[in-house]
Amino acid sequence: MFEALINALRAPDIRRRIFFVLGMLVIYRILAVVPVPDVNHEAVAQLIQQQAFLQLIDLFSGGGLATFSIVAMGVNPYINASIIMQLMTGVVPRLQALSREGEYGRTKINQYTRYLTVPLAFLQAYGYLAILYANQIITEFNILEFQTVSQIVTLAAGTVLAMWIGELITERGIGNGISFIIFAGIVAAVPQGVIQFLSSPGNLLFGVLFALLALAVVAVIVYIQEGQRRIPIQYASRVRGRRMYQGGATFLPLRVNQAGVIPIIFAVSILLFPTQIASYFQAAAGTPIEQQTLANQIAGGIVAFLDPNGVAYLVGYFLLTMGFTFFYTAFTFKPDETADNLRKNGGFIPGIRPGTPTRDYLAKVVFRLSVAGALFLATIAVSPLLLPKVVPGAGEVAGGFALGGTALLIVVSVVVETMKQIEAQLMMRNYEGFIR
Repeated sequence: MFEALINALRAPDIRRRIFFVLGMLVIYRILAVVPVPDVNHEAVAQLIQQQAFLQLIDLFSGGGLATFSIVAMGVNPYINASIIMQLMTGVVPRLQALSREGEYGRTKINQYTRYLTVPLAFLQAYGYLAILYANQIITEFNILEFQTVSQIVTLAAGTVLAMWIGELITERGIGNGISFIIFAGIVAAVPQGVIQFLSSPGNLLFGVLFALLALAVVAVIVYIQEGQRRIPIQYASRVRGRRMYQGGATFLPLRVNQAGVIPIIFAVSILLFPTQIASYFQAAAGTPIEQQTLANQIAGGIVAFLDPNGVAYLVGYFLLTMGFTFFYTAFTFKPDETADNLRKNGGFIPGIRPGTPTRDYLAKVVFRLSVAGALFLATIAVSPLLLPKVVPGAGEVAGGFALGGTALLIVVSVVVETMKQIEAQLMMRNYEGFIR
């Protein structure tokens, strides 16, 4: 890996791409400290430390929410729009037809995703301000007032700017720009965590053991993320017009984890959303009499039941992550379409008849891979919650919140995919020199 990175820095065109990515990330980090006016930013940071749902949003905003900057929402609306479009592609016939039209179809779907991002950004900005108003961080919240409108427009414009920066990175740099923005926000919080850990004496030995454990977890993540089942595909010789196409052998790669981190996002969002709604009722109760109301008692019960440190949250998190892994994998990989495409192109799996037997075989293989991938994702998701219960004191070293496994999975995935693209760029340069 390091040799590929050194060779990439020696190549002028790849070096320009790498420096462009770094420059765009620096610009984004500068925007992440430009505050939205008329907001108590210290109170926002304290609120985020108290509410797990806001910590989840801050993670995927690249750290901009903690300072409530102009990019406080980051690329969250774009991620939501992408997920919505991907789910709609499986059920809307028009989008299904577009997805099969190659580059033109992908361009149109990306364009629709950008259009959908704008109204989602305005809606999410309104929700953010509603949360701050419910917790008495801002005193004025009226959609007809200039201050509220300017804050909503500022947050939405910050999202569009972040989306534009991400697409510039994808187009002119190396890697996926949206992933890089999330990656930069996660990595930016590492130095502060290291300084906080070093400032507390007596944890050196435990910290070394924790670091070794983290390296082992990274190795497991890389191994599972890169794991795939290669199904052999044989193509028969065929004649089209006056030309005869020679048959050949290839393989169909099926990844162990085809869903990425999407199931974890879905699972933690569903678990934390009722808690967030219930906290509104608790925050609204101001007098001792109001605190005895039935609504407030129910809200308190929901918050206690779904406490991130409780058993119910741990079990629900594990089961929901596994369930969404199966759901998302079934949505993204369709055995019937794959079997039909193989049949149309004259391909077949050795020992398996084309058509329905091929579909059933692929469905069985994908199900088995999904079991392994679901167990992997669920274990990564609950491990930061489970570790402090098994090893006392691990929570302080790990940084407290249970999204550490998700953050680590994102960081490792971005690094691995970026290194793959760098190696592909280097290989293309070698082939170009050979052809010339």
